[in-house]
Amino acid sequence: MNMITFMIALSMMLSIILTLLNFWIAQMNPDAEKLSPYECGFDPLGSARLPFSIRFFLVAILFLLFDLEIALLLPLPWATQLQNPITTLIWTSTLILLLTLGLMYEWAQGGLEWAE
Repeated sequence: MNMITFMIALSMMLSIILTLLNFWIAQMNPDAEKLSPYECGFDPLGSARLPFSIRFFLVAILFLLFDLEIALLLPLPWATQLQNPITTLIWTSTLILLLTLGLMYEWAQGGLEWAE
């Protein structure tokens, strides 16, 4: 029971500290550079509203899709220690085959081309 009480007290204390810090930081007066849309130190050269190719978004979404699905393979070293590693091998091979087929399809459709 002491551990639960300690965890509740610790979480309450951290919540109070973070709330007080939030109010304290909000009262600071930021300077003009901090309020500018670009905090990198130079003035913008043109409008930030210029249209650009939708291809950028498509390639970025494809990257995220394949990147997140590859993350499914991260627990593989621990999964090989299960009682039936053949099942793990089959599921892993299926996932890699599916990702490879998806990449080949996107490549054949021209989804990875920057210029049309």
